[in-house]
Amino acid sequence: MAYHVYILTNRPFGTLYVGVTNDLVRRLSEHRARIVDGFTKTYGLDRLVYYERFDRIADAIHREKRLKHWNRAWKVELIESINPNWEDLNPSFL
Repeated sequence: MAYHVYILTNRPFGTLYVGVTNDLVRRLSEHRARIVDGFTKTYGLDRLVYYERFDRIADAIHREKRLKHWNRAWKVELIESINPNWEDLNPSFL
C-alpha cells in the first residue's frame, strides 16, 4: 500500500495545508467536494501543489509532522523545487 504526504493551497502563494493519506485520489476528491468540515473547507484548499509517496505509514506520518513544523518559507521552497508555477497536480491522478 502507498501513503502520501501532500500540500494543498487555494491559489499560488495562498494558504497551505499539509496532510497524509493512504488514498490520495479519494482524499483530493473529498477536499474538492468540501464534504469534511475543517481547515481545508473553511479556506477552500483544493489545489494539490506537492506530494510525496511512502511505502510505510510510519514514514509518511513522520514526514507530515516534520513538514507541519517547517516555517512557510521552507514549505514554499519545497513546493517550488518540483512545481515552480504552483500548478494543480491533481489531473495527473485522474
